[in-house]
Amino acid sequence: MTTQIETEVSLAVSTVIFALRPDPESGLMTLWIPLVKRIREPYGGQWALPGGPLIAGEDLAASANHTLERTTGLTPKYLEQLYAFGAVDRSPDRVVSIVYWALVPSDEAARAIDGKNIQWFPADKVPPLAFDHNTIVEYALWRLRNKMEYSRIANAFLGQMFTLADLREVHEAVLRKPIDPANFRRQILTSKAIEATGTCVIGTSHRPPRLYRYNAAVQFADVGPLTHTANPVRSTDDDLGQ
Repeated sequence: MTTQIETEVSLAVSTVIFALRPDPESGLMTLWIPLVKRIREPYGGQWALPGGPLIAGEDLAASANHTLERTTGLTPKYLEQLYAFGAVDRSPDRVVSIVYWALVPSDEAARAIDGKNIQWFPADKVPPLAFDHNTIVEYALWRLRNKMEYSRIANAFLGQMFTLADLREVHEAVLRKPIDPANFRRQILTSKAIEATGTCVIGTSHRPPRLYRYNAAVQFADVGPLTHTANPVRSTDDDLGQ
């Protein structure tokens, strides 16, 4: 008779946070993510995504929010569930991670907590990470770049009003390629995705560029939770980073 040993399964919530920051060498806007250094085994001293255990009675999104606020000081307006990662061999313990991804504007990212155990890395150049977090980052990048083609997700990196140059810069940074300004202008205006606000940028020495906003009347295939902000739930539990 074969005896099957049951292993307890734990749930964790991790988050990939994308922000646009200038590249220190080229000065061009690029995608960056914050990582936390693990202070315990397994993978002690190795970088990992911000994360923590799911507390009984706590909402998944609230768990992601409070972990982000506690570890990075960020409260992103765009927070979306990405995927569940549950490979049997992803952790010495049986841990299933519900992964969220968040997008924050550069001005908010500049206010993030900075310390020896928290560091920002270019999203395409992250070091070897704990667990399967490299795979998670790669999947999140793939998802973000695909959503740029059919949703208003770029708005999460911008304010309520923006110039066409601002919007094009977001697309170039995420997609990692230059975009012809004239073609971009024609395509985005033809799509009716954005509308002029009737105002312009002030204080410029040249002809002031127009300010635009996303057209709320246009239905997108995937609008995303840009108007939803979950209230963070505070906790004193230790980070799992799984």
